[in-house]
Amino acid sequence: MELEKELMRFEKITKIYDMGEVRVEALKESSFYVCRGETMVILGPSGSGKSTLLNIMGGMDTPTSGQLFFAGRNLSQADSKELTRYRRRDIGFIFQFYNLIPDLTAYENIALAAELVDEPLPVDEVLEEVGLTERRNHFPAQLSGGEQQRVAIARALVKRPQLLLCDEPTGSLDDQTGKMVLGLLTRISGKENMTVVIVTHNTSIGQIADRTLRLRSGQIVEMIVNENPLPAERIEW
Repeated sequence: MELEKELMRFEKITKIYDMGEVRVEALKESSFYVCRGETMVILGPSGSGKSTLLNIMGGMDTPTSGQLFFAGRNLSQADSKELTRYRRRDIGFIFQFYNLIPDLTAYENIALAAELVDEPLPVDEVLEEVGLTERRNHFPAQLSGGEQQRVAIARALVKRPQLLLCDEPTGSLDDQTGKMVLGLLTRISGKENMTVVIVTHNTSIGQIADRTLRLRSGQIVEMIVNENPLPAERIEW
C-alpha cells in the first residue's frame, strides 16, 4: 500500500516489564505499519505480545524503546496529556467483555461516549447502524451478549475515531453472533473508511482481514497480505 495511506507506524518498538527480579521482554523490536481504511487482524497465542501491542497502539501503554507514529505525530514522545487526547479523539476501543455501564440504557452508554469529542455522530444514527434502534432504552442486563457487543461497537463509533481497536471482540459470543459482529466491523470499515485492528487468538478470523500480522514470543513472525478477504459469514471456527 502507498505510503500516503499510512495511518500508524511502529519502528523497532520494544516493551520490557521489570517485575522485581524478573525482566519480561513482551515486544522485541517490532516494526510494521497500519493503513487507513484497512482491516488488520493480529494473531498470536496467549503470551505472544498481542495485548501489549494493542495497548501501545491505543496509547494505554508506552514503549520502552523505538518510535510510534500516528497520522504523522510521534506518539513515543507524547506526554500523558497528549496520550489522553489521543485516546479520546482518535481511538475507539471494543473489548471482549463489553464494559458497558449497567445503570445506563444502550442510548445513554453511547451518548456518554459522544460527550468526549467535539463532533460526534448522532447517537440515533449509530444505533440504527448497528441495528439496535428498537433496543435503545434497554439496559445492558436486558440485552443479549451480541446486542451488548453491538452497543459497545456503537459507543466506539460515535466518536468518529480514525482507528478502531478490538480486543477479542468475539471471545464471549457464539459462532453465529461472532460472525455477525465481525461482519458489522468490516462493513463499517468500508463505509466510514475507518481502520479496524482486531486482536485475537482465533486464526480463522484472519480470513476477513486485508492483512494479518502473526506474533510469537513478542516478535512479528509473519505479515500476510490477503488479496481476497472472505465475508465474515463464510468463515468457520
